[in-house]
Amino acid sequence: MEMEPVIKLSAGVSKWDIRQKVWDYIENKNLADFPRPVHNRIPNFKGSYRACQSIKDLEVFNKTSEIKVDPDKPLEGVRLAALQARKTLLVPTPRLRSGLFNKIIPPPGATKDILRICSTSQGVKDYSVPIGLDAKVHVDLVVVGSVAVSEKGWRIGKGEGFADMEFAMMASMGAVNEDTVIVTTVHDCQVVDIPEELVDDHDLTVDYILTPTRVIKTKCTRPKPLGIIWSKVSREMLERIPILKNLLYREAQTGKDVSLKDEQQSLPEENNRPSTGKIRANKTPMVRDADSVRTGHNSTENDEMQAKSVACDPASAITTVYIGNIPQDIRVSELKHALRERDALPLRLNWHGAQRRAFLDYKDLVTAEHMVSSLAGLSIGGKTLRAELAKKQKNKSAVNQYAERTV
Repeated sequence: MEMEPVIKLSAGVSKWDIRQKVWDYIENKNLADFPRPVHNRIPNFKGSYRACQSIKDLEVFNKTSEIKVDPDKPLEGVRLAALQARKTLLVPTPRLRSGLFNKIIPPPGATKDILRICSTSQGVKDYSVPIGLDAKVHVDLVVVGSVAVSEKGWRIGKGEGFADMEFAMMASMGAVNEDTVIVTTVHDCQVVDIPEELVDDHDLTVDYILTPTRVIKTKCTRPKPLGIIWSKVSREMLERIPILKNLLYREAQTGKDVSLKDEQQSLPEENNRPSTGKIRANKTPMVRDADSVRTGHNSTENDEMQAKSVACDPASAITTVYIGNIPQDIRVSELKHALRERDALPLRLNWHGAQRRAFLDYKDLVTAEHMVSSLAGLSIGGKTLRAELAKKQKNKSAVNQYAERTV
């Protein structure tokens, strides 16, 4: 029997809107547990351990010998239940930085207290061995974290796509198939009416939802992603997930089409960003003439050369968009999620959080103007952001006009 969702969604909501509503509700109602705040996380919630214990009542849990469980804090109870049941426990490596997943191997004769440690994030580091793409693994049960989920089985994660990617990669190596059961644990308030139009082909759906008060069988019939949809993978994603490169090479060798998504541009700072998820602001000017960088000044001759270059090759004219009115407590990752939702990821993002602003570089003026239109009305943290061409674009327009007269 379906229950009325606690969190009501308005028409036309985006995935990001839903995440924000859920995170805000959990924090405002003091339903969150460590770590806090829950924003930009798979939220840990009061009663998560009780929800996790329901996994023992599922027939698939009792029948399977291998189980894959995400490393999120609210899933600690599921990892412990798997270890106590002497099942093979596989946990994805954080952000897929060093491989696909690790196999947890408790020490011989491990007590309940040791198994509890093994189920924590630190225990995953201390008591695991990496599993490669060639490993003969077959998983009948996958447990993932969620920010929001619907009784129909639609799921929304924190926006980085790792759960979807992990399942697709496991499918590519033959570890999962269309019969693999997907389970998630959430607080009751995280069960909402997600519009079906928000669900994409690569999105992972769930078969069971475990809450502190209910076990929901979704009866979802939507096909699970049975391989990586390379046309949805960006070059930026390929660079920050090394094992993805390995898999791309293997599938290319078999003759599969591994063409990457060419619309989405990379964020250079993100490729080498620290694990905190923040991008360091670039202190150097974002658009400068190459000769002026070397000599330290701008000459009239250089200005003329640059103007001619802009006029002859508009695609090379990097154009910057200014984003203002950013709430003080918003992190760069939240802005990036919002940009991704609107297909507005730039070539480069310069973050000035203390000044509540950011600068986005796009490949040319046409693209930048289109992105300004796309970002109109964008709201984060209850505030509508200000998006417009950066002031220096006025100078660029003057240069373009000068170029038209001189070329």
